[in-house]
Amino acid sequence: MRLIELYKSVQGESTFTGVPCIFVRFAGCNLRCAWCDSTYTFHGGQPFTEDEVVAQIKALHCPLIEFTGGEPMLHARELLPLMHRLLADGRYTLMMETSGERPLGEVPTAVHKIVDVKCPGAGEAAGSFRMSNLDCLTPRDEVKFVLRDRRDYDFARDFIREHLAHRPLAAILLSPAFLQSPSPLRIADNMELDARDLVGWMLEDNLPARLSLQIHKFIWEPQKKGV
Repeated sequence: MRLIELYKSVQGESTFTGVPCIFVRFAGCNLRCAWCDSTYTFHGGQPFTEDEVVAQIKALHCPLIEFTGGEPMLHARELLPLMHRLLADGRYTLMMETSGERPLGEVPTAVHKIVDVKCPGAGEAAGSFRMSNLDCLTPRDEVKFVLRDRRDYDFARDFIREHLAHRPLAAILLSPAFLQSPSPLRIADNMELDARDLVGWMLEDNLPARLSLQIHKFIWEPQKKGV
């Protein structure tokens, strides 16, 4: 498997926000979202064996692990056995952030999936979500929408009402996109969509969703990697 980085920090955006976490970031992505903050994962990376990844995870002494990217499910052949191995160990809670464009049926149900449904503002990646993956969601899973504007919010609201409101999920997350070239200041003005507007829309619509801010971009500079 090819990895961009493996490090320990705190979880920045999910129901696990603020919890110490090991991030295993895979190389490569088949989508090109207009707001992507991980374009450095598109190419490169270093090859690792399963044993090497497990050894690095054990050395960091942290029970929460997130697989992210890029798109981790592009590495399903290597990732799925790694997940099963770590779950069998009994010491780890596993998370995975994915676009939902790849099939998720073989992901162990014990893994907390954070599935990112692309809104129109994502550009060419919009509409990439594999609708059959809805049937793979469990009560431990989360669905996330990254929003750039009101049009994105309206899309997310309608998708939630039609496809998610009746499903038992851990959370539905609405996350304002960050600017592609943010200032180095750790301020809310670096978000494309004003969170105050988003909260107002959520309250007006009584939407069963949670505001999700990327807290790592407020703890550290927004473009800092490996945090």
